[in-house]
Amino acid sequence: MGIGAAALLGVVEGITEFLPVSSTAHLKITESLLGLQTDDTSVVAFTAVIQVGAIAAVLVYFFGDIVRIVGAWFRGLTNAEARTDHDYRFAWWVIIATIPIVIVGLAAKPLIEGPLAGLWVVVASLVVGSGFMWWAERRGSHTRPEGEVTFADSFVVGVSQILALLFPGFSRSGASISTGLLRGLDRVAATRLSFFLSIPALTGAGLYELKDAVGGSIGVAPVLVGTAVSFVVAYVAIAWLLRFVSRHDFTSFILYRLALAVVVTGLLVTHSVSP
Repeated sequence: MGIGAAALLGVVEGITEFLPVSSTAHLKITESLLGLQTDDTSVVAFTAVIQVGAIAAVLVYFFGDIVRIVGAWFRGLTNAEARTDHDYRFAWWVIIATIPIVIVGLAAKPLIEGPLAGLWVVVASLVVGSGFMWWAERRGSHTRPEGEVTFADSFVVGVSQILALLFPGFSRSGASISTGLLRGLDRVAATRLSFFLSIPALTGAGLYELKDAVGGSIGVAPVLVGTAVSFVVAYVAIAWLLRFVSRHDFTSFILYRLALAVVVTGLLVTHSVSP
């Protein structure tokens, strides 16, 4: 993989990681168009590692919130009174809500990198995920702000990330935000919860795959470039998405996902990309 291809994939990752359009789908499509083997161990690892750049953008963007939450967690470990702080409890909720996706990710790794990695699965997941988002938009009450998030909300939303893990194209952010909406959260609260839950899940995946990315056929330089570009682009995407959801629903994303499914189907049928 050349530096230019790595930078392009970094742009794609940065734009799509937190928008509910499926970063996996866009990365697989871009990789196919670049002539890369999407099921190659090094390529799979590369896409996981550059997610760390996007996660770094979350850490920088929400730095104040993260410092407050982590500080409350450490204080609560040694101070009984501090354990009544909502931030202390929220930190534990994020940790516990991440456990299911870690277990499934490790147990189903051969399946995720094998039969479920194809573009036909991506097409089906884009369509089904769009239906899930449409249902959540219309069924959710959109009445509960971030201050009313509970352990049950965090856990259910955390578990929903497994949908995107198993079915590339479903979208981790799409699944988690939609699940938050079904729990009655407003769009901003659901989106922010999705961001916080993404931190341990995506960071863990990136660090786990790091050895395959830099030790395989790709090399250190493309990994560094892709990660850096992903960071810059993702930071801008985060700021834009939070402004967008405060004023708009997710209909435009749903329509885009369906259009993308049609385009990918066309590319597959015409053998422009490999399945």
